[in-house]
Amino acid sequence: MFDSGSTTFMLVCTMLVFLMTPGLAFFYGGLARRKNVVNTMLMCFGIIGLVGILWVVAGWSFAYGGDGSLSFFGGFDQMLALPTVSDLLAEASNPPADATYPGVVDIAFQMAFAMITSAIVTGSLAGRVRFGFIALFMGIWVLVVYAPLAHMVWGGEGSLIGDVIGALDFAGGDVVHISSGVTGLILCLMVGGRRGFGVMSYRPHNVPFVALGAGLLWFGWFGFNGGSAFAADGIAALAVLNTVTASAAGLASWMVVERVCTGKPTLVGASTGLVAGLVVVTPGAGFVEPWAALVMGAIVSPVCYLAISHLKARFGYDDALDAFGCHGVGGILGGVLTGLFCVPELSWTEHGGLLYTGDPALLIDQILGIAVTLVIVVVLDLVIAFVVRALMGGKIRVDEADEALGLDVAEHGESAYPAFSGLD
Repeated sequence: MFDSGSTTFMLVCTMLVFLMTPGLAFFYGGLARRKNVVNTMLMCFGIIGLVGILWVVAGWSFAYGGDGSLSFFGGFDQMLALPTVSDLLAEASNPPADATYPGVVDIAFQMAFAMITSAIVTGSLAGRVRFGFIALFMGIWVLVVYAPLAHMVWGGEGSLIGDVIGALDFAGGDVVHISSGVTGLILCLMVGGRRGFGVMSYRPHNVPFVALGAGLLWFGWFGFNGGSAFAADGIAALAVLNTVTASAAGLASWMVVERVCTGKPTLVGASTGLVAGLVVVTPGAGFVEPWAALVMGAIVSPVCYLAISHLKARFGYDDALDAFGCHGVGGILGGVLTGLFCVPELSWTEHGGLLYTGDPALLIDQILGIAVTLVIVVVLDLVIAFVVRALMGGKIRVDEADEALGLDVAEHGESAYPAFSGLD
């Protein structure tokens, strides 16, 4: 018989993770310019519809279908989630000995992960791309990149990164943050900078939106990391504790860095530090001690701050809302630090962190897993991007006049803040 406590816990965690994508819409929308806020938020909300359909049609099957014999890919046996009801009825009459909750929960839980991952990518492209390009690219990406990568990391025995290499990823350092951040970087390099990039200053149009979005992400992240224990147990509690510890340290650390570098801490900076702390602890949330989560949060903010404030200017890429600077950089750092701080008894493999064992095996596995993730994501991103560009006749960016007018009106015929005329 299934454990009702774990079943309830996983259902609540699933709902919390679904909240993260609307939260990200507010976070990104507040960071965007006023004339682009509808477009920026709609890219996130559009992902909810797009991925929600594609995950049921094929994404779940590509990620977690099959018999586990393939290292790179799930299978086709779960297409349209056709076996769901029959499996549910079979489980009800004869529950698997090692199952604590019905397997159908996992379909929705992992769908929420696919949604937030895909939405993160859009932040790098704010203010200059056609909405159709985002829809077409992300529709292909979630099936060709995200779902197979989830299988490679979390597909169990035989999976390339999680089993063959032996890299640890508790809740999505490779699968979620590195894949989305690096994809954002690839696309912003391909599309080019916004109008006036490098000349004019882009300021967040609505700072309270940024804080609201960060708060919703923070709340949802407890389900994101806690639910990745897949049981209402001590590991889930540890993951939740580490999540709040690292995010608190990231927030405080970012304010200190801002105070030193600019003389004033900001609410946007504090919100960004909160998210960076959440990102860095994700790969190791259930593997490290709270003091290590504190260290991870304290380290990630200076690193991400430098990436956002100096790396973009140095190399001239327009990662508009810092998807790569926060998620890509933070995810890579989190994966490496997990190789240092993983408690051996909590590891999914036979290796523990370098700090505990003196053995660099896990650290090497973590770095190799990150490297393989980067290669797979970069190669597939480039292939998909060139195919989509060809399908769209090379026109993936809006006209200069439309960019100057703003994508809210040009792409959607809608304004976030219409002038009051007595009729609105």
